[in-house]
Amino acid sequence: MRLTTAILLGTALLYGQTPRKPFQAQASSTISLAEKQGSETLEITNVTYEVISTFVPGRPKDERLLLRKTVSSKVILDEPGSEATTKLEAWQLGTNLSQKPLYTIQASGTDGHTVDGTLFVVDRGLEDVEWWSVYQIGTGKHLFYTYVPLVGFSISREVLERRYLGLEIPPDDATDPRLKNPNVVGVLTYASAEGLKKEALLTSDDPQAGANAAFLRRRHADPLVERRSSAAGSDNPDQSECSVSR
Repeated sequence: MRLTTAILLGTALLYGQTPRKPFQAQASSTISLAEKQGSETLEITNVTYEVISTFVPGRPKDERLLLRKTVSSKVILDEPGSEATTKLEAWQLGTNLSQKPLYTIQASGTDGHTVDGTLFVVDRGLEDVEWWSVYQIGTGKHLFYTYVPLVGFSISREVLERRYLGLEIPPDDATDPRLKNPNVVGVLTYASAEGLKKEALLTSDDPQAGANAAFLRRRHADPLVERRSSAAGSDNPDQSECSVSR
């Protein structure tokens, strides 16, 4: 047993890895049903853990991350609407979870999931229209919003080079004057796990298409999250315009 431990320790040191300390952690998932003035309120909190493999953009290549996801929801039974929050915390695997996490993501949303071990996607659709927020797992940085399910694909057949597409409906308070044009439909985002690559402004000759997009902008203004103008991406991606004629 001692010989095996010594070999494993020597192998870790040879490749520059710091041996991880054994640890144990637990978190409680809860559910409660309460009645007040004839209305029943159901509250649920679910906690799950996930370990992310190595080679995560934004982290050392040999490092693994431990993620803790907490989803809390509150709904009044037999009434429309609900409240839900998704929180993601990340630590280097082997870190005592009583220590401050590397980052914390918290957003209104019914759930969240990892994509390819590099992205975290939060389902923000608390109302009739579904939409999502996309974050980097390595840094917790927000990348973009999308009003269609995230599309992922590889740009190479020889090696796996993942790229992602999303479509955002810009908010009414967007600072970029181009997004205030009534013919604007949305912004197409092209990204990788490292960050945004390119954004294309989609416009239409059909006034109704722009009106529909404006309706979505008004409906999904979110006071809990500071939304940004898509065309002013944090990584300064290339910007272009794509016009759609009907």
